[in-house]
Formats: sequence, structure tokens, C-alpha cells
Amino acid sequence: MIFVGTVIASLILAFVIASLLYRSQIQQMISDNLVTNGKKLIQTYQSISTTQLEPFMNGISGLSNSRIQIYNQAGEQILKEQHEPLIIDPLIVKRVIAGSVIRDLKNRKDGQTIVGLPFQDQNGNYALFLMVEASGLEKMFQNTVRTILFIILLIGSVLIFFAAGYIVKPIRRLTKATRRMAKGNFNVGLRTKRKDEIGQLTTSFNEMAIELSKLDRMRQEFVTNVSHEIQTPLTSISGFTKALKHKNMSEESRIHYLSIIEEESERLSRLGQNLLHLSQLQLEDLPLKLSTFRLDEQLRKIVIALEPQWSAKQLVIELELLEVIVQADGDQLGQVWINLLSNSIKFTPQQGTIRIGTAISSHDAVVTISDSGIGIPVEERVDIFKPFHMVDRARDGSQKGNGLGLSITKQIIDLHNGDIQVTGNPGEGTTFIVRIPQSFKNQ
Repeated sequence: MIFVGTVIASLILAFVIASLLYRSQIQQMISDNLVTNGKKLIQTYQSISTTQLEPFMNGISGLSNSRIQIYNQAGEQILKEQHEPLIIDPLIVKRVIAGSVIRDLKNRKDGQTIVGLPFQDQNGNYALFLMVEASGLEKMFQNTVRTILFIILLIGSVLIFFAAGYIVKPIRRLTKATRRMAKGNFNVGLRTKRKDEIGQLTTSFNEMAIELSKLDRMRQEFVTNVSHEIQTPLTSISGFTKALKHKNMSEESRIHYLSIIEEESERLSRLGQNLLHLSQLQLEDLPLKLSTFRLDEQLRKIVIALEPQWSAKQLVIELELLEVIVQADGDQLGQVWINLLSNSIKFTPQQGTIRIGTAISSHDAVVTISDSGIGIPVEERVDIFKPFHMVDRARDGSQKGNGLGLSITKQIIDLHNGDIQVTGNPGEGTTFIVRIPQSFKNQ
């Protein structure tokens, strides 16, 4: 209906504009023709000296749908017409008799153009007025134009109806797919070959459905992983607690079971703390406690704090720390270095090497942590920052962890508008490269 209304409005507007544009030209053409015909009529009359004015003009009046009226010097009509007489304002009659040519004078009845021409004969001065009456042919032409416009409107409306269906059909499909998606069904891909705006909208919808499907799958995996990480220590705690109820148990066994219960309880506590930390970091309005400090000094302190862990494995720590000053959240960044360095210690074999370096590149502080550990396969590097993801070869009972450390690390770096990359080949070690702007800017 909007399209049809637009067509109707366009046709009416086009008709009005065309009428305004050509009306003045048509009126000018009619006026020129009347003046020319009037002059020829006067010349013809004057060239025949024996012809009387009134009979001559009465014989001409009515030919070619023209109307004629003549006023004498006294302002009186000379021609006695059968139909309604052509009445002219006396003031205009006097002007024409005095020698003026009047153009574009309008008839008060039908608005037709009238011209006035002065002429003389032996009896004195006269004023000749001419007007062209609307002919049947002109009326038929007007009716034809109206009929053509109506046919254009009718055909255009039918074509627009089908065109609107062509446009609306994919929108209806999108509406149905959106309703299915709102109910949790993200497998709603729509096929399209269109390249216009509707095609682009369909393509964007398919991309959104794919991303939502990934998010839903990640949510399900997250719930499964959390359940698994919670259930495992709970099972151990429950089993060993039941075992402690037996009275016939040596002190050594009792201490062993209590130690296991303590370790699993600490594991649950770490899991809860990490989940809480991760959820807080994912909040967009989490404020950062910014301060200016030396990044190299912070790394030295963390290496010293983790000395019991790397000393127990007889690891060699190589430091190449240039002085770097940054504006950041010191506590959060400290958690980043602890997570990365703890991972390097965990997956580096006995008497291995860990290298830590700092540098400045394009106003960014760059921290590199490399180890000679087991490395990370290329196909798994995309997923290592996802919650609960652990490299397959690292999944063994001897390694403590719940797969949240790198997720927390990535969130903290993102909050600082930084970037983290991982390189290295399996069996040759892993290198983490962290870039942090020296001056924090909100984005």
C-alpha cells in the first residue's frame, strides 16, 4: 500500500508539475497564433475595400472554433453573436482602440486566452478581440491523458504488488528464523543468492546464527567443564571421608587421607576463586586501579616469589629486563605474570630453562616469557585462552590446574588494551609475547 500510494502521489505530482511547466508555453503559443490570425484577418478585410465590416467579421466568426468580437470607437459591440457574447472590460477596450495590443487576457467564464488588436477603416478606429474555444478534440485529448494515467496506475500497482512480494518474502523467512532462534534453535541458516540489501541482511543473519551457536556450545562446554572440575574433588573428598570412618586404620593412612582431602578442598577453593575472578574481569564496568610503576621490577619480584617452585625442578631462570615504566593495574598485571610463569615452570622438565625479557616497541611495553618445555600444538593455540581448555598432553594427574589461568590472563590483558601471542613448536618449548600500552587509554 505504501508503494501504491507513492505511485499515485508521484503521478499527481508529475501531472501538476508538467501542467505548470507547459501551461505558460501553451498559452504563449495560443496568444501568438491568435495575434497572427487577427493581423491576417485585418489585412484581408482592409485589402477588400468593398467589403462591409459587420458581415465580413460575422462570416469569419466561428471558423476553426474561434470567437470574434469588435468594438467601435464608442466602445459598443458591433457583432451580434448567436451564443453568449464575448464581453470585455471597457477600460481594456479603450486601450486597444487607442492602439495597444493586449495579450493573455483571460475570459472570466472559462479562463481561455483572449487577445485584442487595434485596426482602422474609413469609418474610424476599432478593437478586434479573438478567442479560441475549447474543441471536442482537446477534450478528447484530456480524457485520453487521464485514461493513460489510470492505466499506468493500474499496471504499476499490479507490478508493485509482485515486486513487494519478492522483497517481503525473504523478510518473512528472516522473521520465522528469528523466532526459532529466540527459542534456542541456532541451526537456522538461510540460503540466498541476492547481493542487494536483503541479501546482505540474510548473510549477516547467518553469521550471527553461527556466532550464537558457537556461544551456546561454549556455554554448554563451560557448564560441563565446571561440573567435571567440581565433581572430581568432591568425589575424592566424599570417598576418603567415608574411609576415615573406619576405626581400624593406621595413623599413617589417616594422615594420607586427610592430606588428600585437604588438597582437593584447596583445589575447589582455587576453582571458586578463579571463576569469581574470571566473571569479574568479564564485566565491562570493572574499574582498573591504575598506577605508574616499573614493569621490570615487578617481574623480578614475581620471579623471587616463585623461587620455591622453579628451584624444586632445578630450572635456570634467565632475565633480560630493561627498565620499562607503565601505567596499569599492578595487581592485575602481577596475576598475568604469575599465571604465565607458573605455566612455564609446570610444563618445563627438570633442569630446563626459562627466559624472561622486557622491551619497548612503539610506545608498548613488550614482555617475553620463553621456556624449554613441551610446547603447544599449532591447532590448539586458538583455544588455549578459552575457559577450562587444557592441552591434551598436559592432562594428567600430576599437574594441578583447572584451565582458567590463561583465560584470566587474556581478560586482564584485554582490559589493558593489550595483546598476547603464543609461538613455539611441540617439544621445543613455548613463548608468550605480551604487549601492554605504556600509558593506559580507554577505548
